[in-house]
Amino acid sequence: MYFLKTKGTNKIPDFVQIRDNNFALILHVNFKRQSGKLSELNLQTESNIIINRMNLVEYGVLQKFE
Repeated sequence: MYFLKTKGTNKIPDFVQIRDNNFALILHVNFKRQSGKLSELNLQTESNIIINRMNLVEYGVLQKFE
C-alpha cells in the first residue's frame, strides 16, 4: 500500500491518496477527514500509524506503507 499527501489551495483542502500495490486508487479523501474513511476500508488498526506518518511526510512524496 502507498500513500501520498497533496497540497490544496485556499479554496481546495489538502488531500490524501491511498493506493494499492498496483497503484490503483483505493481512497482519495480530505486530509482532515481521513480517519473516518480509513475505518470504512477496514484499516482501523493501521489508521493511527497512517495518520502519524502522513503528518510527518512532505507534500507530494509517495510513501510505501508495509
